[in-house]
Amino acid sequence: MVDLESWRDGAICRLLAGALCALTGVLAFPEDAAPNNAARHDAQGPRAFHTEFQLARLQFRSVRDRGWRPRWLTDYPEADLHLLRGVNRLTNIRAADESRLVSVMDDDLFDYPLLYAVEPGAWYFDAEESLRLREYLERGGSLLVDDFHGSYEWQGFVAGIRRVLPNRRIIDIPREHPIFHTVFDLDEPVQIPGIAAAMRGMTHERDGYTPHWRAIADDDGRFMVVINFNMDLGDAWEHADVPFYALRYTNDAYKYAINYIVYAMTR
Repeated sequence: MVDLESWRDGAICRLLAGALCALTGVLAFPEDAAPNNAARHDAQGPRAFHTEFQLARLQFRSVRDRGWRPRWLTDYPEADLHLLRGVNRLTNIRAADESRLVSVMDDDLFDYPLLYAVEPGAWYFDAEESLRLREYLERGGSLLVDDFHGSYEWQGFVAGIRRVLPNRRIIDIPREHPIFHTVFDLDEPVQIPGIAAAMRGMTHERDGYTPHWRAIADDDGRFMVVINFNMDLGDAWEHADVPFYALRYTNDAYKYAINYIVYAMTR
């Protein structure tokens, strides 16, 4: 098992020198890099080499799963592929060209500084999984949650995260916090809608009228969990090449993601 804090110390100089400088040119992916087989849902298979960042999509059980496709796979793989292409295009971070599917019980969980969880409004962790995810977060890992909406799904999210971090407060992130200014300055709150809502001329789903950027911090103030509530960044990445999906939403979704990635890698 890799100690995440030691791993981050070795990468922080490269990231601060490169990732904080946004570029416009496409960076070439190393020819000897071996992207993982992200299509395997058991999170096994080859690893990506000679990269500084690989998106790890978190697998979890849900009490309201759709039988044919679990909720944690929503927008996969297109959202992940588009995001990683954007990271490679817009920053000096050498990102793997595919994401990896990771369970909290996988041996290599601690290799990844950031986990991405989609539709956590009905997620569930048993006692062993909760302890394992808590250890990951308290040792320096970060969890980014996205694509859940309204009061009912908020209650489901809170019920799940309380099993993992029972004694931690959920706070609203002030706009002056560094996470909104690590690479891009994101001073204006913009609700990023899913494509279905956008096609109806709306930015919200259910009773999730107001977007919220929330977090759970550790004892040193580092955000362990970053919460995008009443928003759908994944849809904005997935549909970046769809003409009728507003470019403003896609641009902001990329900016938020890059800020979150750099924050997780350098804190």
